[in-house]
Amino acid sequence: MTFRPHLAACALLAAGIGSAAAAAEFVTVPVEATINAPAAVAWKTLSGYCAIGAWLKTSCVITSGQDGEMGAVRRIADRVDELLVARTAWSYTYAQPKSPIDYHGTVEIQPIDKRHARLLYTLVYDAEPLATPEAKAADKARRIKQFTAIVAAMKAAAEAK
Repeated sequence: MTFRPHLAACALLAAGIGSAAAAAEFVTVPVEATINAPAAVAWKTLSGYCAIGAWLKTSCVITSGQDGEMGAVRRIADRVDELLVARTAWSYTYAQPKSPIDYHGTVEIQPIDKRHARLLYTLVYDAEPLATPEAKAADKARRIKQFTAIVAAMKAAAEAK
């Protein structure tokens, strides 16, 4: 019966209790827009994993795997690598796990009616590595502005005829 205290100690360590690591401070930046196009039409324009290059007016290349397939890696602006970690019929999620802020983003289309769709772009990241509350607030404001502009560009692309 002497093994029970050891099991409890191992369980606490595995759960991160008693760890000196700093707690994550996750921030969510949700941005959405209504698209004046059917969901299927909008998604056809927006679903390409490297289509982001056109919205950002920069380069995007697939450096590993196939565009749109799980595990594909895209390089944006010749400096940012993102890994495709999830995909559904109407969404995809990417991650940059080597980033100090361990961010993830999801692009999703939701049908509203036969002529309209909702675009949701949600970024989630860990602000804990940022130095001060002021730095964290400034970073979040910058990301809101950046992703609002990206969603506007995506909306324009999806509505273009």
